[in-house]
Amino acid sequence: MRILGIGSRINHPDHGKGVVTNVSSKQYWVTFIENGLETIEINEDYEVIEHLEDDVDTVSFFDIESSLTKILEKWSDTHEKVALGDKWKNGNLILEPGDTSANKEIPIDTFFHKIVMVRDLIRVMEQKINSSKNLDDQEKIDLQQYITRIYGSLTSFNVLFKNKNDHFVGERSAN
Repeated sequence: MRILGIGSRINHPDHGKGVVTNVSSKQYWVTFIENGLETIEINEDYEVIEHLEDDVDTVSFFDIESSLTKILEKWSDTHEKVALGDKWKNGNLILEPGDTSANKEIPIDTFFHKIVMVRDLIRVMEQKINSSKNLDDQEKIDLQQYITRIYGSLTSFNVLFKNKNDHFVGERSAN
């Protein structure tokens, strides 16, 4: 179903001929020749006499949800879905001490989730540093270098990620 734009002309079975004068996400405001201004549901039964493109700011639920998701990903500490490499699924991380005490076993999924949370919190910290009004540019650059080194220290965990674009990246060599 295409949304009618303002100025579209319709013929409604109850109200007759009219012109769309406003549009919302669920209704049209239509000025009818004989009945004046009426609101009708977008999915109501009517004949379209002339369809003009929708140039108003009607927004679907999908558009709102997509925008909200992008905002939350950018400005909150919620994290995106990051996939664990297939070969690690249902696996365990075993920490074996050098002495005779018992091993510590952790599900890799749990460990991986914690690594992703650390990465997400570093990203939030990075955003807060970059948007800070209390730091001058040199201080931001200095702190950013520390963050880059932190990412570099975490590259050992890249083996757990399914997708390469989720990897930690430290300083790149000039080669």
